[in-house]
Amino acid sequence: MTKFEKLLDNKQLKKTIPRLKVLETLSSTEFASSQPFLEKTLGKTVDRVTLYRVLKSFENNGIIHKIIDDNGTANYAICKSDCNSVKHNHNHVHFICAICNKIYCLSNAPLIEYDFSDEFEIETIEVITRGKCKNCK
Repeated sequence: MTKFEKLLDNKQLKKTIPRLKVLETLSSTEFASSQPFLEKTLGKTVDRVTLYRVLKSFENNGIIHKIIDDNGTANYAICKSDCNSVKHNHNHVHFICAICNKIYCLSNAPLIEYDFSDEFEIETIEVITRGKCKNCK
């Protein structure tokens, strides 16, 4: 059994070819992937509607998280192992390259801790950094 099959088992999701293909594709890139990028990469193996459903299911089950780019396009990256259907735990810095527009998760970059006492209930913190990635500088 592959690590992706185990992941789907742990999330109590069926091990379908489209789900496995999406996981393989997302894990094979070092940057977050948009639905159009995934459609192009997967070709005819996964149709648009199925891809949309897979992405939504993965997001709802804590398998992937969504990052919105400067154009309003959703990009997806695989979550850390401590995410689940109730709470995503992927508060980390994202980097957007000003040249190629790829989005990278910078999981090792520390986040600033905020204390809003009882005024607000923080659910997520989104930090976007911009510059040139290693391939574009």
